[in-house]
Amino acid sequence: MNYHDLLIIPLARLLAEYPYLEDFFSSFGLQLQAGDQTLQQYFDALDQDKLLDLGLSREQLGKSLHDFLAGMLSLEDNTEKVESLTIIGGYDKSGTHEALEITLRPGQIICIVGPTGSGKTTLIDDIALFAFDNTPSRRKIFINGERLPPEASGDPARNPVAFITQHTNFLSDLPVFEFLKIHASVRSSADVLSAVEETVNFANQLTGEPLDPHNGMTELSGGQTRALLIADAVVIGNSPIILLDEIENAGIDRGRALELLKNYKKIFVFVTHDPGIALMSDFRIVMKNGTMTKLVHSDRAERAAAEEIRRLDEVVLRLRRLIRDGEKVEAGFLNCLPGARRCGGRP
Repeated sequence: MNYHDLLIIPLARLLAEYPYLEDFFSSFGLQLQAGDQTLQQYFDALDQDKLLDLGLSREQLGKSLHDFLAGMLSLEDNTEKVESLTIIGGYDKSGTHEALEITLRPGQIICIVGPTGSGKTTLIDDIALFAFDNTPSRRKIFINGERLPPEASGDPARNPVAFITQHTNFLSDLPVFEFLKIHASVRSSADVLSAVEETVNFANQLTGEPLDPHNGMTELSGGQTRALLIADAVVIGNSPIILLDEIENAGIDRGRALELLKNYKKIFVFVTHDPGIALMSDFRIVMKNGTMTKLVHSDRAERAAAEEIRRLDEVVLRLRRLIRDGEKVEAGFLNCLPGARRCGGRP
């Protein structure tokens, strides 16, 4: 089924088959409700004034919707290749056996938490290396219940993992557009230009300073680089398993990143010290003394707390934009934020 076919399907059926569409519209502050109305009819009926209030044009929303749907539809056949990733416990720094066995599945967001030196990076390295009793931790990693053949880890076409570290940088000075076009061609993307456009659009939703696809790779800021790496791994690389080391240091919109990533049927594993990211994940692996000590599932109370943290993050992001743009921060700024009861001393 293609994009144009989806436009003429009643929303009730569409949301039943593609529930992530509701998340797409809610990320723009719009509500999508099941009914007999088609997606095209809903789109045509959107109030122009509301779109202007949201800082959107009908054309921009339409393009974002097209790119989003095209990406999601292109992934559906490929994401079935990895149905599970299982971590079998090894041994901690003192030689004590890890009691935990953890299975991760597509669509989940998992965080690895713990103090500095607790073994977080070692665990994510074990996943990236498909460890099988051959690393200091002696853990074993299974894909779909089986050991990944050793030769597969060195073959980009067969390796299901994309690992983005804190120190990942581009060595090529090709323009961003050319780099992505080459990568999409190597990956045999059906529509190379659409894949490139979708990747740039995805990246620009993560970073505060939109990247110019005509700029050289080494001209990108740290935040733009990490945003592009994430987008490239998700869209063009289409990696079933994405590993990210300390996303809070990436200079990207963390809340928006998690929203977008939840729409893709992949396994996402983050190493983090950020409480907001940890609480918004599906569950977190707690590390201590080099071992996995506990598995904590996020509940309703934690998700409510995560929303409060996200609102605070939005305050900081708004302040950052004002300062970067050379604006003054007026007295009563916090009272004029969305949800505040008073503004400028007035109700």
